[in-house]
Amino acid sequence: MKQTAKLLSSAAYRKEQQCFVAEGARLCRDGVQSGANVKLLLYTRKGREKYAEEFSCIAAVCERKEEVSEQLLKRISDTDSPQGLLCVFKTLDKNSLSYTIKRKERYAALERIQDPSNMGTILRTAEALGVNGVILSQDCCDIYSPKVVRGSMGAIFRLSVTIVEDFTEYMAALTEKGIMTYASTPHEADSLAEMDFSQGGVMLIGNEGNGLKEETIRVCARRVRIPMTGRAESLNAAAAAAILLYELQNRE
Repeated sequence: MKQTAKLLSSAAYRKEQQCFVAEGARLCRDGVQSGANVKLLLYTRKGREKYAEEFSCIAAVCERKEEVSEQLLKRISDTDSPQGLLCVFKTLDKNSLSYTIKRKERYAALERIQDPSNMGTILRTAEALGVNGVILSQDCCDIYSPKVVRGSMGAIFRLSVTIVEDFTEYMAALTEKGIMTYASTPHEADSLAEMDFSQGGVMLIGNEGNGLKEETIRVCARRVRIPMTGRAESLNAAAAAAILLYELQNRE
């Protein structure tokens, strides 16, 4: 229980142990159905009874399972109302993209996204819109944090994600290969409404407060902005990502 609690609270410990936690019947089942390795299933009697189908699915493949009291599970849980099922999963292989991105494929690229809620929502949106994958800078928040895992609604298990050591260099290499790279920025950029995304490409979304780094913007093939008529100067990163990725996927 102490180890599970530490996995929920510490990114460093998750990295060290190469494990992370998912809570709730649907999310745990999604992990199993996606082929993720379940190291431990913690459950309460009520959780087992209420979510019998999900429990059976998880219990059939988990390495270890333990029944615990509702009070104890609630004590370590990251949610306000635990459903009585919690799984410890082995971390996933998130370095599969390398430099294999092809022309006309469509990707999201996130630089320095710090808010776990934003990260989870962007991953969920990316999967819903059918992008080919997501590229992250190393200084993004931990994709295995409880809020990211929960906010992704299972996308963390299914979406192809790569974390790159030098984000700017990676984007420069893609641009040199002829892959269209689009830096989203409100400054000196082409309007989203005028863009042609028929060649696919990579849509870059930057930090919640500061946006993309200037050196990253410079290596991209195009700059793009979301036209806004209201008084707000910018959008929430997750909201901006939803608009940009929808257009990338659907505008020819």
